[in-house]
Amino acid sequence: MKKSKVTIGLTNPKSPSNVGAVLRAAGCYQVDDIFYTGRRYDQAAKFNTDTKGAAENISLIRVETLLEDIPKNAKIVCVELVEGASPLPEYKHPDNAFYIFGPEDGTISQDVIDKADAVVYVPTIGCMNLAATVNVVLYDRLAKSDLSMIGDALIRKSRDTNNQIKVNRPSDKQN
Repeated sequence: MKKSKVTIGLTNPKSPSNVGAVLRAAGCYQVDDIFYTGRRYDQAAKFNTDTKGAAENISLIRVETLLEDIPKNAKIVCVELVEGASPLPEYKHPDNAFYIFGPEDGTISQDVIDKADAVVYVPTIGCMNLAATVNVVLYDRLAKSDLSMIGDALIRKSRDTNNQIKVNRPSDKQN
């Protein structure tokens, strides 16, 4: 079975805590790489968001421009609240996607939007922050895929070590 490839591009991310939260989401949803532009993240203090080790194998790479570092054969998918964008619930994700997100206090540049294969938005009242948007888009991709992992084995592997709770169904109880 062909593994899909997912790359994230962040346009001049504003804060290290948001980049840390994006890293955690990327680890949870098996993103391959994260590229980012701008200097704000580099100038900020080291992020302190707990990634729970989920992002250990994800490269975080600073680039001059996201258009010069498009992963091979990737479809560019801009995620932004811009006129003419398609609502995420109606969008079919490509196997090889390069999702580009704008900063919280700005937007993706017009030249990047113009090169995109698709531009989508999360239909909310108001805008979400960067990390929340990344989580929603990656969850939507997983939910619409046939690669969805489900079951108790995944839960045991993913949950916090302090969580040992389980659902007790009436059929599980011995009378």
